[in-house]
Amino acid sequence: MRLFIFILWLLHWLPLPVLGRLGKLMGTISFYALPRRRKITLANLNLCFPDMSETERYKIAKQHFQNYGRSILERSILWWASVERVKKLIVVDPVFPMDEVKAGPVIFLCPHFVCLEMAGVVITMNTPGCSIYMKQSNPVFDDLLRRGRMRFNDDIILLSRDAGIKPIVRALHKNIPFMMLPDLDFGTKDAAFVPFFGEPAATLLAPARLAAVTNAKVIPMITTFLPGYKGWKVTIYPPFENFPGKDMIEATRRVNEFIEQRIIETPAEYLWTHRRFKTRPEGRPMIYEDND
Repeated sequence: MRLFIFILWLLHWLPLPVLGRLGKLMGTISFYALPRRRKITLANLNLCFPDMSETERYKIAKQHFQNYGRSILERSILWWASVERVKKLIVVDPVFPMDEVKAGPVIFLCPHFVCLEMAGVVITMNTPGCSIYMKQSNPVFDDLLRRGRMRFNDDIILLSRDAGIKPIVRALHKNIPFMMLPDLDFGTKDAAFVPFFGEPAATLLAPARLAAVTNAKVIPMITTFLPGYKGWKVTIYPPFENFPGKDMIEATRRVNEFIEQRIIETPAEYLWTHRRFKTRPEGRPMIYEDND
């Protein structure tokens, strides 16, 4: 791991077009070298895009691995390049909503697109923040990841998922924005089966419940690649209106529908390697093979 980190550090000196192409090559190799993840990706695409041809799904799967490879190597710029270089490579559209942050509690809704880390950079460059952090098994990489996520602001709160909702509520009541990742399958605890591309998916109710408890505005953020290896675009959408309302399930459905719309815009940049449908309603067939 130390050797990998050293190589990653060396790579951050490269121009982004060179680094991005190297990442794409790494992703292409991974597509063929990691059959388990490739099968998960294709299973997800088959489920979410049944009307798409098999050839097209295969193409998107391969492009996804290439984009994922790019995001891994390009992350080195976020961790070690100068702040000036990082800022030049990120386009924020339209602008960071500082007025909303100052006005009251804000939940930034950040689905798992491959450039997700750039959204975190934009948030921490502008304000203290709070987010859930999953400790890594390798202590060297764990330390690197923590330092990388706190690089642009010392006042970042990284919470374990086991910490529960109370520390998040306290942070929101202090007007510390919470970066929420709403689209992973953590099982049925604090979740409900809500359609995702028409298929029931175990989906966290936390965005709706947190917004209800704290009266927070929910502001979606999506990060995508700029064309021509020129950097990344962080698109900040208007806050959800009348959210969550009284029906937590309906509010969660709205979140999934928003994510679906963004995926359709850039399907190869979503995190298809995650087993989004690993938890199944009773009576529904399993999506992935046992050894996946």
